[in-house]
Amino acid sequence: MDAARVGVTGKAAELLRRLTEQHGPLMFHQSGGCCDGSSPMCFPDGEFITSDADIHLGDLDIGLDRGVAVWMSASQFAYWKHTHLTIDVVPGRGSGFSVEAPHGIRFLIRSRLLTDEETIAFGQA
Repeated sequence: MDAARVGVTGKAAELLRRLTEQHGPLMFHQSGGCCDGSSPMCFPDGEFITSDADIHLGDLDIGLDRGVAVWMSASQFAYWKHTHLTIDVVPGRGSGFSVEAPHGIRFLIRSRLLTDEETIAFGQA
């Protein structure tokens, strides 16, 4: 089994390909907090500096040569470690700092509990 902690919807992948044309390689960071702080933020790769306080969840395959890295704060991961996350896109305005904001759409996280197989694969059994 090739387990992944993160995935992306087709609609979000298509938007990420368009945004990559405009901004170059991209990355996500999911912090905790309220309001837009709990939404995945999309930045040009390297614009958001990660540290030991962040966990690399994986890279999204959006159909380009390079995936989109997804990071989460370690404190947030402590709450979400038993979930699989899927990045999606919906109409609406998100944070002004995320690259999709000027387009009248926003990224969001959809989550589900890990399957028993995924839990074992991630060493959480």
